[in-house]
Amino acid sequence: MKLCQGQVWKQGGEYIRIVRLERLEVEYKSMTSLAGNAGTKIVTSKKDFCRLLKDAHQQIGRASCRERV
Repeated sequence: MKLCQGQVWKQGGEYIRIVRLERLEVEYKSMTSLAGNAGTKIVTSKKDFCRLLKDAHQQIGRASCRERV
């Protein structure tokens, strides 16, 4: 799985959007709806974030990863 800033994932009834992605840390926003801006920002390790996404599904049509040249 390749993580990119701006990706949106759905797990259960919540949406998870990657706000900031660093080498060892991820800041994400947990929201109940994509329509509004309301949500909770959470900072965690990349390892814990990948565990969180284990059963989540990526939303199609959102931010895509750019290949490094």
